[in-house]
Amino acid sequence: MIIAADALLVGGFLGASFFAGLWWTVRRALAAANPALWLAGSLLLRMTLVLVVFHVIAARGWQALTLCLLGFLISRVIVTHFARLPTKAQYET
Repeated sequence: MIIAADALLVGGFLGASFFAGLWWTVRRALAAANPALWLAGSLLLRMTLVLVVFHVIAARGWQALTLCLLGFLISRVIVTHFARLPTKAQYET
């Protein structure tokens, strides 16, 4: 049970850092002189981190990998909810 909770928490932290890093990169790339460099470098760094951690978790078995992926996807929903731009209706009130 502890291994399952660990895998879920690791996946959640990994997903939060991945999607928060993506959000930060897009905001930086909009003002950068060379946005392609920002986006490519960020993608390489974020994907390397995710693949290394998933590989380490996969050594514990497919159940741990599945829970890690579930935590990753849950954090995606949470980060994208908080990173949304305000709508026009929110400015009018």
